[in-house]
Amino acid sequence: MKFFLAALLLTATAHPQQMAITFDDLPNHGEKPPSVTRVEIAQSILETIKLEQLPPVYGFINAAKVQADPITEPVLKAWRDAGQPLGNHTWSHPNLDDITAEAFEAEILKNEPMLKRYMPDQDWHWLRYPFLHEGDTLEKRRAVRVWLVEHHYQTAEVSMDFEDYLWNAPYARCVAKGDTAAIAKLHDSYLATADHYLTVFRTLSKMLYGRDVKYILLMHVGAFDAKMLPELLALYRKQGFSFISLQDAMTDPIYADDPDIGMRGGGAIQELMMEKRKLKFPPNSKPYKELEATCR
Repeated sequence: MKFFLAALLLTATAHPQQMAITFDDLPNHGEKPPSVTRVEIAQSILETIKLEQLPPVYGFINAAKVQADPITEPVLKAWRDAGQPLGNHTWSHPNLDDITAEAFEAEILKNEPMLKRYMPDQDWHWLRYPFLHEGDTLEKRRAVRVWLVEHHYQTAEVSMDFEDYLWNAPYARCVAKGDTAAIAKLHDSYLATADHYLTVFRTLSKMLYGRDVKYILLMHVGAFDAKMLPELLALYRKQGFSFISLQDAMTDPIYADDPDIGMRGGGAIQELMMEKRKLKFPPNSKPYKELEATCR
């Protein structure tokens, strides 16, 4: 399988390898070590963005988290003070598969006052679907997409994902226990999985489009993500990638190609297109069991 993937990657080396970085779940995501604050996590991410000279990086917010824990609102201020933009991730991160289109649309609207407060003169009309679930029925999917157009939203698609959030909870547990050996293993498995899914999603793009696309990476504003971001970016650079803005990435024609299917569970755009075209997904796996067991 490794040689098959490598062969496919060689078919489109003439195309630029570009990626936009995005972060979900601001102002807070997942468990964190007791020794750090949410603002410190965000500041670490923002410092890396600055040091790496990345283009603007969208952070997608759930304002219900601020209401539940007002001490986290400085994360949004820090993000904006650093010159980074914010987008809509709905009020409370609901699963569209489990609610009506109308309820989901109300969630988007309820999130807007916070965006208007922090992005009064900038483009915040970008929606990132929670869980990447765009509707379990075609009727629901189409209804939401029509509503988004009517309200001047664009969908912030995802075309690169390795479920980075899986490492945040075990990292918090390991820090609390002082288990440095386990943290070293988390470090290695995080980078190995990111590298593997770089190949997986590039393979999907070759299968569907015959080329590398302008990728959009989904990340989360978690403690281990903040720690690993410099090395993750170095991994991508080593593989020949340069970094672009979300707006630039969305100019790739693939994002105008609507899969137009109802699919419980959703996924990145290539995953939806593979389902629509009934193509076989290449073998892949993540260390779910190992991460769940780490530092228990």
